[in-house]
Amino acid sequence: MTTNPHGYLHGYSATEQDRLYRQARFLEPMVHEGLPFRRRRKMIEVGSGVGAQTEILLRRYPEIHVTCVEYNDAQIARAKEFLASVPWAAGRATLVKGDATRLEFPADSFDSAFVCWLLEHVPNPPLVLSELRRVLLPGSPVVLNEVLNATFFLEPYSPNTLRYWMAFNDRQLELGGDPFVGAKLGNLLQAVGFRDIVTLVKTFHLDNRAPGERAEFLAYWTELLLSGSKELLEANRVSADVVEGMKSELARVARDPNAVFFYSFIQAQARAAIS
Repeated sequence: MTTNPHGYLHGYSATEQDRLYRQARFLEPMVHEGLPFRRRRKMIEVGSGVGAQTEILLRRYPEIHVTCVEYNDAQIARAKEFLASVPWAAGRATLVKGDATRLEFPADSFDSAFVCWLLEHVPNPPLVLSELRRVLLPGSPVVLNEVLNATFFLEPYSPNTLRYWMAFNDRQLELGGDPFVGAKLGNLLQAVGFRDIVTLVKTFHLDNRAPGERAEFLAYWTELLLSGSKELLEANRVSADVVEGMKSELARVARDPNAVFFYSFIQAQARAAIS
């Protein structure tokens, strides 16, 4: 059995890193519209990975400097390379290797925070959020985007895909992550001292009303699912037959004129409490 200590199923290959850039751009309208970061200048992004979200934040908020905290060396190296190629990122991003549960910054260091697809991979989300609260100035906004994998629905019925999806979630739980953490964000934020907490359900419900968008999203979703196949096969959570069956089913769904895709994630916005 493979020994992945962080609940991260997808690995750190160059192929997976490339996928993260495509994912960030694909989901940008859903993730980044209407965020409370105007006039903010010192942001912390925890779990910044390859810098895919960082680039979007720097592009959308030209006054912000982002301090990126990431524990994986391969992700940091790729983020440095990528951000160095982006003109509007010059001098505006600091990449730091660190542990999200023990941030090496003084209290009140930042005036905003952004977290995207991180808490699903960590064993102690309250500790991560408590550290974020500590390093934020009172009243600072925080935005978190997290999965809620119980919401996945696909038509036509695709048994191999659903079998794979359950194994995907089970393996994430085994590794110390939480594929359902999105639903818990309100409780988690309140428990560590955030206020003005709002949770937004962001839903993809794609059917015959938007066939082009549906086809594009199914291609993205197929790539996302397959990014975990190596880990699941090595851990004996799925068989090669299930993976191949899932590929066939997803290809069939993509061709079906009456296909339906449904999935929701949760975005939480809150502010650090004023002492």
